[in-house]
Amino acid sequence: MIIRGSFKAALLNWIPAVATTIALIIAWEVLVEVLDVKRWLLPPPSVIGAEIYGSFGFLLRHTQTTLVEILIGFAVSVGLAGLLASGIVWSRTVERTIYPLIITSQTVPIITLAPLLIIWVGTDIMSKVIVIVLFTFFPIVINLVSGLRYVDQEMVDMFRTLGASPWQIFRKLMIPSALPSFFAGLKVAAVVSVIGAVIGEWFGSSAGLGWLMKVAGGQFQTAKVFAAIVLLSILAMALFAAVVAMEKWSLRKYPPTANRVIRLGES
Repeated sequence: MIIRGSFKAALLNWIPAVATTIALIIAWEVLVEVLDVKRWLLPPPSVIGAEIYGSFGFLLRHTQTTLVEILIGFAVSVGLAGLLASGIVWSRTVERTIYPLIITSQTVPIITLAPLLIIWVGTDIMSKVIVIVLFTFFPIVINLVSGLRYVDQEMVDMFRTLGASPWQIFRKLMIPSALPSFFAGLKVAAVVSVIGAVIGEWFGSSAGLGWLMKVAGGQFQTAKVFAAIVLLSILAMALFAAVVAMEKWSLRKYPPTANRVIRLGES
């Protein structure tokens, strides 16, 4: 009964977004027809839907290629961010050495590095994975460092009073306390990972949705470009939803009031 009630509440929360999306799609369809916009310039949603249906197998193969690149890059980012964030919090020397370099690395436009990566690494999957890591690494490590640092000092003192070692404090107190910040970084990274995959495929690839958009755009196959965009959006939303599900599972032991959303104007 509780599960059914929570599922119903989740569906009700999605009604405004779904209704708005449907309204925008209908308005798009009507305006394209009324204004007599050329199909190759801006196809209506019905044409895009027909393209997805007619080329589903073809689009699915390219979607799988992009998804594999994203998952590998995302996993590398999480592992690398975890190691560096732990080192930054654990060691003052590592913080002074590595942390400024991480901040400075974000001043370089990542899109300008993609052609260089093609020259250095080649056009295989590795170049796309590196681009995805460059996009997703920063929000994860910054949020994780912030979460590990801002731990209740009274809790730290209590652990020390009970004879806990630094490693026990880190593992049993700091890591659980940093989980909300960690998942906040993962949510951002889940969305921008799709952007990284597309940019990597634009500059050097023979498969993937980014490559498909580049080729179809050059041939004025606008409906196919929009079909790829729709699938990329679905990928981003699915990754975001997966991170949210992982967050709820990981924080299930925390009191519900700890994650309560506060809105102005509500008592």
